[in-house]
Amino acid sequence: MNFDLTEEQKMIRKLMRDFAEGEVAPGADERDRKKEFPLEVIKKMAKLNLMGLPFPEEYGGAGADTISFAIAVEELSRVDASVGITYSAHISLGCAPIYLFGTEEQKRKYLVPLCRGETLGAFGLTEPNAGSDAGGTRTKAERDGDEWVINGTKCFITNASYADFVSLTAVTGRKGDKSEITAFIVPTDAEGFTVNANYLKMGLHSSNTTELVLENVRVPHENVLGKIGEGFKQFLITLDGGRIGIGAMAVGIAQGAYEAALRYAKERVQFGQSLSKFQAIQHKLADMAMNIEVARNMVYKAAWLKDQGRRFTKEASMCKLFASEMAMRVCDQAVQIHGGWGYMHDFKVERYFRDAKLTEIGEGTSEIQRNIIAREIGC
Repeated sequence: MNFDLTEEQKMIRKLMRDFAEGEVAPGADERDRKKEFPLEVIKKMAKLNLMGLPFPEEYGGAGADTISFAIAVEELSRVDASVGITYSAHISLGCAPIYLFGTEEQKRKYLVPLCRGETLGAFGLTEPNAGSDAGGTRTKAERDGDEWVINGTKCFITNASYADFVSLTAVTGRKGDKSEITAFIVPTDAEGFTVNANYLKMGLHSSNTTELVLENVRVPHENVLGKIGEGFKQFLITLDGGRIGIGAMAVGIAQGAYEAALRYAKERVQFGQSLSKFQAIQHKLADMAMNIEVARNMVYKAAWLKDQGRRFTKEASMCKLFASEMAMRVCDQAVQIHGGWGYMHDFKVERYFRDAKLTEIGEGTSEIQRNIIAREIGC
């Protein structure tokens, strides 16, 4: 077993670390306070050819691997999880379904501008009454000649305000007592398509979270993504890859919180010595470092399996579950180490704490991950 990163992966890590510290970190707190989307950051990432990082060069990507994608998400999330989730959702939820299931014509028309950063990727699965039970989709699409007419609502959709089109699911028929679900690529400027960004969130304030309302939205039959009736299956496959991104995001948040806590513990003097000299604080920091390292290895393993073309459903759920719950514990302890100052915005760890919670919910809650793992181990 070789745990060393390749030269390309090391180069990407250095690039992303320098970019995150130089371009992302300086405005992170202000963007969080103002709930300001990091559009200028995204434009700079596009110029660096990062917006299609793990996709082939023929589609405008950089031809890197999934581990490199995980590294990129981690480094961004280490300083600003809002940028991390924006990027992760763009790659793993916006671009991936089109790359995995799109026709060659669809890839040329939709994947290329996504990889070039000309638009952001978005993915519409969750609905007001279909969260963990994604199979309970109520959005409907009815065939009308060479077109499909779509009606319904999607919620908690990342990036849609900055997306020219969204991949989303709709019920297209019945198979016995189950809905037949199909995926469609829908332009956001289509008549009857409304994107609302009115949510008041706990964290990730500078990411874009939206509601999609479709009222008699018409799309041509050529906008069916993949096969009719296999949309739900396709999106479950997509979510496996997305969970690697959320795991990497959680590792990045935890790493940022840990580093802030370690710095503070070395600087803060109480009872005549720095906090870092107290064994209680040392043990907290040791546990943080250990758990972050374990989570990172789990994320990299899932990414490596994906790159090898091997089954990685169980490992993706494991890394997402462990990393997200680990991030919450680390951020909680980072706030505790800071004491009263940890509750204040200027010390950053309260932002990490707020942002981390989403990782336990997005792309399948912790409870759903345990269900998946149980199924994969034969329960």
